[in-house]
Amino acid sequence: MKVTDIMTTDVQTCTMDDTLQEIAGMMQEWDVGSIPVMENDRLAGIITDRDLVIRGIASQFALDTPVRQILSSDLVTGRPDMDLEEAADLMAEHQIRRLPIAEGDKLLGIVSLGDVAVKDPSDMHAGAAIEDISKPAEPS
Repeated sequence: MKVTDIMTTDVQTCTMDDTLQEIAGMMQEWDVGSIPVMENDRLAGIITDRDLVIRGIASQFALDTPVRQILSSDLVTGRPDMDLEEAADLMAEHQIRRLPIAEGDKLLGIVSLGDVAVKDPSDMHAGAAIEDISKPAEPS
């Protein structure tokens, strides 16, 4: 099965200039834990609820700080021709729970690790990916 078979295509996005408070409100309204960040109609990054807490609030950024200052810039994306196993492996490797699916810098959709696990609960790759992502990071 391909990621395009299960990905969410009606993805809510934000801009680099949206503030931390606006992003938090969007996440609450849309009931999501991450929002892709667009700049000039291209995928520029992703902001997660964890980014808001760790990079924003814990680092004492003001609520009117633009998202560009804390977004995850080392963006990992999947391809539309990717199968679920490959997507789960990529998510585990990078310890991410949500994978934007893109062609170049054009956002096509997003797949969550939960989507992969629900689609095929017996999939060993999804289970291993969830386990790997949930492990605490190694101290540096």
